[in-house]
Amino acid sequence: MVNHQHLNITSEDPTVIATPNPSTVIDEKVLTDALKIDVRDHLTPHNDTSNPFAFTPEQLSALLDPKNLPLLRTYGGLEGVARGLHVDLQKGLMPHAPTHPNITLDQVMKEKDDSVYVEEIECKRTPTLHSLARQLTHRTDASVPLPDTTAFPQRKSVFGTNTLPEASTKSIFVLMWIAFQDKTLILLAIAAVVSLGVGLYEDIAVPEYDTFGNRIPGVKWVEGVAIIVAILLVVLVGSVNDYQKEKQFRKLNAKKEDRAVKATRNSTAIMISIHDVQVGDILHLEPGDIVPTDGIFIEGHNLKCDESAATGESDAVRKQPWQVCERLAAQQIKEDETRAHHLPTAGSPSSESATAAEKTQPVVEHKSSPDPFIISGSKVLEGVCSYLVTSIGENSYYGRTMMALRSEPESTPLQEKLNALAELIAKLGSAAGLLMLIVLLIRYFVSWRYGVPDQPTAIVMDIMKILIVVVTIVVVAVPEGLPLAVTLALAYATQRMLKDNNLVRVLAACETMGNATTVCSDKTGTLTQNKMTVVAGTFGSSYRFLKNPPTTRTDLIEISKVSSTAPKEALNIINQSIAVNTTAFEGEDEKGEPCFVGNKTETALLQFSRDIHAEHYDVLRSRWPIEYVYPFSSERKAMATVIKVPHPTQPDQVMYRVHVKGASEIILGLCSSLLTLQKSTNDDYHGANARTLTADDRSRIERIIQSYATRSLRTIGIAYRDFEQWPPKGPAKNVDDDIPYDDLVDDKGLTFLGVVGIEDPLREGVPEAVQACQRAGVFVRMVTGDNVVTAKSIAKQCGIYTPGGIVMEGPTFRKLPLSEMDNILPRLQVLARSSPEDKRILVSRLRELGDIVAVTGDGTNDGPALKMADVGFSMGIAGTEVAKEASSIILMDDNFSSIVKAIMWGRCVNDSVKKFLEFQITVNIVAVILTFISAVASPEQKSVLTAVQLLWVNLIMDTFAALALATDPPTLEVLDRRPEPRSAPLISFTMWKMIIGQAIFQLVVTLILLYSNVLNYPTESALLQTVVFNTFVFCQIFNEINCRRIDSNLNIFSNIWANKFFIVIFFICVLGQVMIVQFGGPAFQVVPLDGVHWAIAIVIGLLSLPIGVIIRLIPNDVFGFLFFNTATRERYLGGNVNTVPSVYVAGNERVPWDPNERTNTMASRSSKHNDNHSFVNGSIRSVE
Repeated sequence: MVNHQHLNITSEDPTVIATPNPSTVIDEKVLTDALKIDVRDHLTPHNDTSNPFAFTPEQLSALLDPKNLPLLRTYGGLEGVARGLHVDLQKGLMPHAPTHPNITLDQVMKEKDDSVYVEEIECKRTPTLHSLARQLTHRTDASVPLPDTTAFPQRKSVFGTNTLPEASTKSIFVLMWIAFQDKTLILLAIAAVVSLGVGLYEDIAVPEYDTFGNRIPGVKWVEGVAIIVAILLVVLVGSVNDYQKEKQFRKLNAKKEDRAVKATRNSTAIMISIHDVQVGDILHLEPGDIVPTDGIFIEGHNLKCDESAATGESDAVRKQPWQVCERLAAQQIKEDETRAHHLPTAGSPSSESATAAEKTQPVVEHKSSPDPFIISGSKVLEGVCSYLVTSIGENSYYGRTMMALRSEPESTPLQEKLNALAELIAKLGSAAGLLMLIVLLIRYFVSWRYGVPDQPTAIVMDIMKILIVVVTIVVVAVPEGLPLAVTLALAYATQRMLKDNNLVRVLAACETMGNATTVCSDKTGTLTQNKMTVVAGTFGSSYRFLKNPPTTRTDLIEISKVSSTAPKEALNIINQSIAVNTTAFEGEDEKGEPCFVGNKTETALLQFSRDIHAEHYDVLRSRWPIEYVYPFSSERKAMATVIKVPHPTQPDQVMYRVHVKGASEIILGLCSSLLTLQKSTNDDYHGANARTLTADDRSRIERIIQSYATRSLRTIGIAYRDFEQWPPKGPAKNVDDDIPYDDLVDDKGLTFLGVVGIEDPLREGVPEAVQACQRAGVFVRMVTGDNVVTAKSIAKQCGIYTPGGIVMEGPTFRKLPLSEMDNILPRLQVLARSSPEDKRILVSRLRELGDIVAVTGDGTNDGPALKMADVGFSMGIAGTEVAKEASSIILMDDNFSSIVKAIMWGRCVNDSVKKFLEFQITVNIVAVILTFISAVASPEQKSVLTAVQLLWVNLIMDTFAALALATDPPTLEVLDRRPEPRSAPLISFTMWKMIIGQAIFQLVVTLILLYSNVLNYPTESALLQTVVFNTFVFCQIFNEINCRRIDSNLNIFSNIWANKFFIVIFFICVLGQVMIVQFGGPAFQVVPLDGVHWAIAIVIGLLSLPIGVIIRLIPNDVFGFLFFNTATRERYLGGNVNTVPSVYVAGNERVPWDPNERTNTMASRSSKHNDNHSFVNGSIRSVE
């Protein structure tokens, strides 16, 4: 017997544990000091009387950062921590429990059980999540219940809540200050202050008198004040927009971060909000979960976590009970000690030969040691477990990391494109401003030849006026509204997309989705309803049953009669298999009705088991201890559970039964015997009669599987096998080593119990949604793990598979050489029996060929494909946390139709920005040229549009127009055109045509009004200048309506009532203009107008609409002579935006789409004639 010794500790890292013997490297004193520093820091009991628990948040955090196994032992292990947190490891927390009595750390450490030493630990397998949590009374709700804020007051006051503190948001004043940092605005503000100062001086020190000798009220200060007010208004509106935008994104982020987790409370497994998790809760993890909080492993099977997100280590870390981990650490030390003991000392004669030998010996590396610490933010790769929560919120590992990583949201590709464009326009505007400044200053100083002004203030004032107009020109030319328009369009779209069940996680995805060219969709739950029921099946090879069989088929038994016609022992083994080899449980739906909750295939099997009057699944699960679990994996397409059952012939012995279920053809391939349905006296669960599986049996069952698959049924095979010992190949060298799945099946010795066909009906609206995608030029492919026949059948119903298309299996596709793969991709419509790796290969190849790819995925292994795609859609209901984390958009309803909405919104965002661009550039061109011409032509170097007027135009143009045009909702029309390639210009030729046409019209009418004497007023007349300003503004207001369409369609009013923003802003602009003209007076340098002059301005403004019609009617091809370069000509004039789309295939290959043929196909499908030729068939033929 080994002496019991406590281990000395050199650090908090469990991998560095000192040996009891004095070392040649570190002496014992150092070890003792290290012990004092590392552990004792966290062993001082707290003196807080309001804390009834033994620990402070810092003491619990010390367990995990870094991982500190010795400290856990000092706390009394898992049980000690649970005692110190007043939690029962079987029942979980009790909401609204009586007030906890105070317990100290000393009490916990005194009570710990020191009789269990590292060397003697016998780790007993206890029921775990897989059995224990499933034996509890289960209740869950589809929607996560709101956290009960009154529960757990003591816990919350000590440990806080599982939320991070609100990120510090910029106040409205900070945002205003940021908006004011704009260089041109600062320049304008300085000019305004100088103008105000000079104006005040002139009004006070140099009074003016009229012809009667009365003093004229001084109004020279008004312009300076008006400019300052206008600047403040521009800054205020911009910052309020930013503030609203930040608020919207905060709301979206809160929605994004909330999710449901499975916990045990009051002996009941329930779903709770992640924000409601408390320290002391018992949570359950399954493959694909992202760990929500820090904690200590209680029990589980084969749990492996990827902690790379937290620690940077890419190895999967095995999780085991703390005693097992401690024993392994002790063994490791002994091995290292032995190795160190045998190494020759330096300088000994054998040392040189040893060194040489060492060089030839490969270095043995340890695989990462298992530990009991569950780190928040890590991902569960495989296995299941329950764990005790020790740190939440900002005290958890993930919380601390997130607090350190808080960052600003990144800009999207469209924003970057537009920022570059805005910079270019600003440079052009600044160049125009500089040229204007030079010309006006030259003119001003040349005018001195007739006499220099008497007053120095007059000179300063004149130069200030020139500067103010020049700076205002630059302000108007700088399109600061462009980034604002994108931000508004994206913020509005993401909010509205949420109502359409699309939760946007990455902003860029919103705009990218508009030009997606291919969608690779999952089948289950996306195209189908994920409401599965067993409708057919075969036990053995001959006992066949069906839901509602035809009366002519006497060989098919009605499902409801299975319990009375099948032998009891056969049903027993099948029901045992279904009960123990599933993880679903009974709960309640949102209406409070009882239902099964969990994987939909498993809920269908449990429901079937209940329908054939099996014993309650909980009774069956709890009857036999679970020895080992192999959770479902998409690589092996199967899952297995090992249970201990009494030996049928030796009552004092046990044997080990493995129940396996999975893809039917794969399970059949692993079997060598077959269930027979002969009745026998044995009706217990000892096993059923079996015989050898012959080649005839195999081909018969394969035909049955095919027949189910052609009816779009998902086929699940069920098999079992008994072993005399566990592990099957004798004890492993290390008791904690994994037992490979292959040990159960590599000799193909399973007994085939049967196959069931599970129906998963198509979602409503999926064929129409697929048709809408194809109409929009988006090629839809199905990528599924189901077998070829089932996949093909479902794809045909959806309209994805059409004659002429290609259906292929994943393994075959994977092995294709690139040239062959590229030939097949244009027609590849269905990829069946595919693994996540096949999906990743498909996505990467399509992207290399120039596609913009959208992908749907729900499993942990879909992560790489979702990350690689241009837009990754994960499933909000069925998706694992890893899939959601890897995706850009979450489909809240798991429905394919929501993808069409995402395409529509994506196109809508792109269109909104282009509408605004068309409007803004028109105003820029007109304002800059009109100001330049009028200022240069004026004897006083005075522009017809004053600084304050230009700032009002800037406000209309930048902020109001951005709001009005960026909030147009999408219409179905956006699906009637092909996706735009990545190389498409930001401003299309149709848009340039409208911009230049409208600019010419507006310049011509304003210059005629100003200089042609048509109204019989001198050019310098205040009335005429007011009319010109009014006309100019109304041209912009009506051109805003004109810019609602950026194509050549003439109906600019379509869907206008759907955009309330637009209508409200239109009237605000009109009302604002009326107020300015009638009451703006000296501030805006306008005079009130009468009815005739108002009519002139409004009628000329209205002419923008018919001019827009004329411009749209001019064919683009007329301007072909402007493009000398063929590629540029093709890029801009390569066809009308609104032509009938072609179907996107791959690379740059497209085939024409015939809507009539497609409609016929849909009609024929609805009348069940699914073999009609559809559009791809005809179109591919046309390519051939």
